[in-house]
Amino acid sequence: MNYFVSDEKSFETISTPPLPVELTTFTSNNLGDKVELQWQTATEVNNYGFDIERSQKTEISSQNLRWEKIGFVKGSGNSNSPKNYSYVDESPLSGNVQYRLKQIDNDGAFKYSSIVTVNSLPTRFSLEQNYPNPFNPSTTIKFGLPSDTKVTLEVYNTIGQKVATLVNEEMTAGYHQVEFNASNLASGIYFFRMQTNGFVSIKKLLLLK
Repeated sequence: MNYFVSDEKSFETISTPPLPVELTTFTSNNLGDKVELQWQTATEVNNYGFDIERSQKTEISSQNLRWEKIGFVKGSGNSNSPKNYSYVDESPLSGNVQYRLKQIDNDGAFKYSSIVTVNSLPTRFSLEQNYPNPFNPSTTIKFGLPSDTKVTLEVYNTIGQKVATLVNEEMTAGYHQVEFNASNLASGIYFFRMQTNGFVSIKKLLLLK
């Protein structure tokens, strides 16, 4: 099995024989509440695919990082032409997050790519539309905090009565999500309201049973 070393965007072989899978680029793109990873191979031989692994950067040395598999992208098997791949992390961790690829051959042999680092802290307060919407009986609400702050997230009916309190606490900067279970409520239109120090947002949701 061949190995390589690289910076964040390029790969350089340190073995004499040609690499079974020659990676040429591996980059990241912060999409706000998502992170997109993109990479390209120049050639592929016996390439089963790529595990996408993620870790929170809490130590100076990458050797102390704890990696978790968050996805898989199938390879092209055998190819003599460039192939482009991408993967979107729909629920990234907050702060400095690191990603790497684990390239796996059909025979089970594998090697790791270089590491890319993304700072996924929000730049502003935000409240997203719940998903799914309409829903029955549960839905997910996501929001972003650029700094540590007290957060309240409440649900009201159409006549202004509070029917649920989802969040009422100090929270750290980053992207967060909560689940709203409305199994004890009747079908209809409701509103969810988020408030922090200097930020208020209200959105409508629809419960259909």
